[in-house]
Amino acid sequence: MKQTAITIAKFILFFFGWAIFVGVLPLIEFMQPSVWRLWAEFMPFLAMLIFTLLFWFMDRKTIRLACFNNPLKSILIAVVTGVLWIGSTVIVMKLMGVIRFEGRNEVPMLIVWILAVFLNVVMQELLVRGYLYQMIKQRHSIYAAAFVTTALFTVLHGGAFEAGIIPVLNVITMSLLMTVILEYTGSLIAPVIMHFIWNGVGAVILGGVNLAEDYPHLLNMVFEGNELLSGGSCKIEGSIVVLALNIILIAFFLYDVLIANIRESGMAKHGGSHE
Repeated sequence: MKQTAITIAKFILFFFGWAIFVGVLPLIEFMQPSVWRLWAEFMPFLAMLIFTLLFWFMDRKTIRLACFNNPLKSILIAVVTGVLWIGSTVIVMKLMGVIRFEGRNEVPMLIVWILAVFLNVVMQELLVRGYLYQMIKQRHSIYAAAFVTTALFTVLHGGAFEAGIIPVLNVITMSLLMTVILEYTGSLIAPVIMHFIWNGVGAVILGGVNLAEDYPHLLNMVFEGNELLSGGSCKIEGSIVVLALNIILIAFFLYDVLIANIRESGMAKHGGSHE
């Protein structure tokens, strides 16, 4: 009970401390919209980096942050799976006739917009699957960590609740997929790259994912037909196609994660009984 109370207290201090800190950081006006967005994403990222390092330093003897483990393996798996994830979604929806592309837009300083997306993704993954996830996992269990952080990720994307059950399920399964990828690779690099491919390519390049309203998109993706398939105003993240692909990818990676977790638990029990 005491350990649970300590976990809750640390969760509150970490999350709300970060949120308050972000609120007092300055937002400077820039002439270029892309530079303003980059700065607006940099501030929460900087605050998250500071809080992650601060809390990890206090718990460094007991909490291990899986940030840069297995870098080559993590990058390879994340790039291949991320491209397959967004690519399969677009191809399937295109074949169903629920999306089409209609022209393109000029996007000045495209690389700056892409960098802004990257900072936003790193901030989200550090918040959800960084210190908080590892703290709960190592103090309680992997299942508690997955449940709590998925709930947090879903609340942070609260706009999905106004759109219906499919967008909410897509947010939940996306978070679970990122968690499974984290456990499969043992590194935060993988969910960061996959999440970045989804947001960067899906939103800024294809125009099929909703980010902040000021983000531009290079291509114009048009949604038509059955909203259950097309996603309607939620774009591809409101489509049941995404839900199906999320579940398939979760199932593909989850088996190995569960087997590894069972083996690890068995080894721990065996070691304990031996002592």
